Amino acid sequence: MTPAQPLNFLFATMDGGGNVAPTLAVVAALAARGSRVRVMSDAVNRQDAEDAGADFTAWTRGPSRTVRSRETDAPDWMVPTALEGLQLVSEHFMGGAAAPYAEDLTEALDEEPADLVVTLDMLMGVMAACEARGQPFGLLNTYISTFPMPGVPPFGAGLAPPTTDEERARHEVIALQTQAALDAGLGVLNIARANLGLAPLPHLADQARAARRLWLGTARAFDFAPAVLPERVRYVGPLIADPKWAGSWTSPWAADDPRPLVLVGFSTSFQNHAGVLQRVIDAAAGLPVRLLVTLGGSIEPHELTPAANTAIVASAPHTQVMAEAALVVTHGGHGTVMAALMSRLPMLVIPHGRDQGDNAVRVTERGAGLSLAPSASTDEIHAALERLLGEPRFQASARRLGDAVAAEVHGSTLIDELEALARSAPEPPRRHRPALDSAAGAGPFTAL
Repeated sequence: MTPAQPLNFLFATMDGGGNVAPTLAVVAALAARGSRVRVMSDAVNRQDAEDAGADFTAWTRGPSRTVRSRETDAPDWMVPTALEGLQLVSEHFMGGAAAPYAEDLTEALDEEPADLVVTLDMLMGVMAACEARGQPFGLLNTYISTFPMPGVPPFGAGLAPPTTDEERARHEVIALQTQAALDAGLGVLNIARANLGLAPLPHLADQARAARRLWLGTARAFDFAPAVLPERVRYVGPLIADPKWAGSWTSPWAADDPRPLVLVGFSTSFQNHAGVLQRVIDAAAGLPVRLLVTLGGSIEPHELTPAANTAIVASAPHTQVMAEAALVVTHGGHGTVMAALMSRLPMLVIPHGRDQGDNAVRVTERGAGLSLAPSASTDEIHAALERLLGEPRFQASARRLGDAVAAEVHGSTLIDELEALARSAPEPPRRHRPALDSAAGAGPFTAL
């Protein structure tokens, strides 16, 4: 009997901060099971991808960071609201970079076919290129869905599920605003699609309908998941992994120090958050705690003034630190929130944009923490820290939610599903695909 050929995966991703390490953990798992895996991403991800067992190709036409620094961080999210940021990202990146990403992806597949392309929901050009050549692909998110799903509050607004008619009406208005923000890049995307021989789309999010599967790398127990999921959507549990550049962890405090450890971890992308970090340091200065502040490369040490109970480090592996911690203070990035829940730790979430407000409300609605605005004063932060450390209900709720999240991680079938989809027969080429109907405000996965 002729042995089966190894499966061939092409992961097309980008350096968006917290998405890289979890994605490469999936890459490593597939490679360890005998699959051939290639990674296309920003040049800065080369070493990590190769360490995961993949062959690496950098984007040449699409955006490609060569170093991680605040100067190379995308500025589009540096606006007052997440909705404004989403509009700029759609215009400049999701739509604006669709054509160069499509050209790079097409070239890579011409050089070597793939059984399955795996990408994320921001890379419209990758999706369009796959659709144009009939290439099976799936979306692997390392966060909640950017695109609307029936019954789920719209992305970026930090909303809990509505409970009154007034709230439902407000959600409908915001859903339309979110769709309009996403559609800021629609015209440029449709030009790229036309160059690929594809029909125009009514809404930018409709591009995701060509995907065979959307895997959400979060927990259903954490998300505001609908009772019935769209057919092609799967929750696969959070994909938690410390980036290699985080290094190792050695506590600067004595082993017998009885003070609880509070971990402060904000974005590895620059979100102008030095002021918030300083207020957290000042707020904790009068508390009987050990405060570890990890900068993640986005803030320089000289921008902060530590208190006597504070240690400031460039980076540290959060999952290791959390094993010793009692509380996490975070901007609400999905990876940090999931790691804290897996460690059964309550959180103080101070969101600055993107999906951070959405993650914050999912924490607070379950009683697993508190949330403050980035403009919160030192006194407000101090009071929140006192509550989180002194009221056992937050720890109990974090443990309950963390147990539910951990159960989904341990029961995840993601690797099996990826391999099964890669083994399935390829779709026929679909050029000049007719436009998809999409009612205003409807989610892109309702027709899948």
